[in-house]
Amino acid sequence: MRLENGDRSTCHPIVNSSSDDDDDGGLLPESYSPVLDGEGLLVPPLNFAMVDYGVFRSGFPDTANFAFLQTLGLRSIIYLCPERYPEANVEFLNANGIRLFQFAIEGSKEPPLVNIPEETIKEALRVVLDEKNRPLLIHCKRGKHRTGSLVGCLRKLQKWCLTSIFDEYQRYAAEKTRVSDLRFMELFDISGFKQPPTFCSHSPN
Repeated sequence: MRLENGDRSTCHPIVNSSSDDDDDGGLLPESYSPVLDGEGLLVPPLNFAMVDYGVFRSGFPDTANFAFLQTLGLRSIIYLCPERYPEANVEFLNANGIRLFQFAIEGSKEPPLVNIPEETIKEALRVVLDEKNRPLLIHCKRGKHRTGSLVGCLRKLQKWCLTSIFDEYQRYAAEKTRVSDLRFMELFDISGFKQPPTFCSHSPN
C-alpha cells in the first residue's frame, strides 16, 4: 500500500540531535540520558526511546540496563532476532513477570538484500496493539533496522506520512540506512488492521 497525496496522513516533525552517530551509538533522546535514583545510576539500553504511550524501543539490553528497565513496569518484550535469548536476560524477565515474544527476523550486513518477512512483522504488530501486553519494549541488536522497520509500520497505522516515517527510521539507522527497509515500510499493507489504535497519540497535546 502506498501513501498518496489523497490519504489522510499526518506529518510529524522529527527533531534531530546534534550528537554524532557511530556504529554502536545512534541517537538517544536527551530525556533518556543516564539518570540517578536513590541507589545508583540508571542506564537505558542503546538507542532507547519512547515510541508512544506504553511502547518503547531500544537495542539489545544487557545487565547494566536491568535497573532502568525495571522503572518502566514492562509486561512484555518483543525480540526481533533469531538468536536464543541470553540466560541472564531470561532470568530478569522471569524475576519481573515480563513475557517474551520472539520473532526471528534474520539480520544482514549486506544491504540492500535484506528480506523482511511481512507476515512476521504483522504478527509482531498485533502484539504491540494488544493492550494487555503493554507497557512493552521492542528491540533487536542495535535498535536500528529490524526495530526501525517495525516501528515504521506502526507509524503507518497511525497515519504518519512517509516523510516522517523515514525521518524517524533514519534518526536511528543514520549512515546505516537501508533502502530495502524504507521500501518495505512504504509498501507494507495495513489493510488487514483496524483503525489506528486508541493508545497512540497523533499529535502532542
